[in-house]
This record gives sequence, C-alpha cells and structure tokens, in this order.
Amino acid sequence: MTNNEFAADLYNRIKDNLHNVIIGQDETLDFILITLMCNAHSIIVGVPGLAKTLIVKLLAMTTDLSFNRIQFTPDLMPSDILGTVLLKKNKKGETDYGFVKGPVFCNILLADEINRTPPKTQAALLQAMEERMISIEGEHYDLTRPFNVFATQNPIEQEGTYPLPEAQLDRFMFRISIDYPSKDEETMIVGNRQIDEEYKIKKGIIKKDEIIKLQNIVREMPAGSNIERLVVNILRNTRPETSSIKNVKEMIKWGASPRAGIYMLIAAKAHALIKGRLTPDIEDIKKVLPMVLEHRLILSFKGEMENISKGDIINEIIKNSV
Repeated sequence: MTNNEFAADLYNRIKDNLHNVIIGQDETLDFILITLMCNAHSIIVGVPGLAKTLIVKLLAMTTDLSFNRIQFTPDLMPSDILGTVLLKKNKKGETDYGFVKGPVFCNILLADEINRTPPKTQAALLQAMEERMISIEGEHYDLTRPFNVFATQNPIEQEGTYPLPEAQLDRFMFRISIDYPSKDEETMIVGNRQIDEEYKIKKGIIKKDEIIKLQNIVREMPAGSNIERLVVNILRNTRPETSSIKNVKEMIKWGASPRAGIYMLIAAKAHALIKGRLTPDIEDIKKVLPMVLEHRLILSFKGEMENISKGDIINEIIKNSV
C-alpha cells in the first residue's frame, strides 16, 4: 500500500465512522481531520448546538488516542489544566511530594469555550501547545505524543468572556467556522437524533501508530518550489508595508507571520493527500488559506470603523498572489 493509499484509507475510515453520527458538516470534518494529520491545533467557532464538542469527542472515540475535555470557566486555574504538586504516599508507604498530572496529559485535548477563562489560565496552554511540554516547580514534563488541542468558542455571547490574545491565537493552525446545517440536513438531525442517546460509532478502529505514521507522511510530503514561492507571496501580501493591495494597506494593521506560512504549506500537503495528489498545488493552498489567515489578520482603526470583511480581503490577497 502506497502512502497515498494508506492516507486515503485512514481518512475515509475516520470520516465514514463520524458520519454514523454527524450529519453534514463535511468541510468542518475535513479541516478537523487535517488538523490531526498535521499534528497541530485548531479553534472551532460556532453558536451552541452545532456539534462542535461532539465532533471532537467522536474523533477521539474513533481512534485509540487518549482524550480529555476541559470546560473553561472564569474560576479555572492553570493548575486545573497542567497539574500540581501534592503531598502523597509513594510505593513504600512514605509521605512525599509528588506531581499529579492534569488533563493536559493526553493525545487530544478539548478546550471547551476557551474564551470564558481569564488570560492567566489561557496562557497555561501556550507552552503545552507550542513545545509539547510543561514546567511545574522547576521540573519539565513532556506531554504524550501526538498532542492536539481543539478549542471551541461561542461567537455571539461575549459578555463576561476574555478574548484570546493574538499570541495565543497564532498557536492555532486553523480557525474553523462551523455554520448551521442545510434544511435537508437539519430535517435528518431533528428526525434521527435523541437527547442523551448512545451513539452508534465504532470505537478505537484507528490505532495511535497509524495516526503517527499519517502525520509523518504529511510532514515528509514534498512541495514544489512554485508552491513555496506562492506561500511567501501570500504572506507578504497580508502585510501593509509589503503588499500592493490597496485594502491591505488601508484596512490591515498587522499581517501574517512566517508561522502562518509553515501552517499553510503543511495544511495544503494534508489536503492534497486526502484528495489523492502526490504534492500540493494551487487549489490546495486556496482551500486552506482562509482558515489559516482569518484569525491572524489584525484590522487597522479604519478597517474596524468601516467593519471591513476579512474574508473579502483574503479573496483579494488570493487573486493578487496567484
């Protein structure tokens, strides 16, 4: 079995299993699976009741990856995420200080309603997300690999919330916007889903070794120099000081960093892989570009006042970069 056949088989098995419960949301599922394939993190934004939490939970159930969910609240402390040092008995029955691991020690972490907790606790995830390790009382602890964070956020209820700082948003590869289902999909959901139902999903059908192999295939996939140049052109067109686009110069204060380019390229590789291509092409870049850029473009004062659409600016960037 070739790498492409292996990747396609794994992708189809996961998605088919999720569709035993999830109705519609094909694009959302694709981007969540691409996040896993890239060993990255994503933030999922949508109103309550659109299965944001359920999708991630079912993804973890489909694999044999360990899973933890944290409900972010205003009183959540960093130690509630990372763990803490406590006085406890060792194997010999002697009392000593020992580290008790927090929920961050897992393969897939669901950070539910991440914007409901203060910046101090939000920041506790930063080192874990970027370095795959944490520091407690001067000691370093490596996290389980793979380690992927999926955060959810409610875009309509902002009272009593804490917007994520740009430094933390930049750790997320994608900002995945999940929308209402179509009329036909919603009819199926209302007719087939029940409150507190036992979901008919095959558990643990994808092994950790298969996920790690898939992530390695994505990482090692070649990309043409023309695609790399395209990514650089896109990045430079997001920045007012190097862009030739009028709206970017006037409406954008800060553009995307090189990290965005790294994410863009590897996400395009994963997208090409699930579509059966040997290397990413321009269409793969176009597909992942909005998810990579939207949370990284910072509007200027004029852009904020005129309520300019980032989506429209991203479309201009694509047209002027290809």
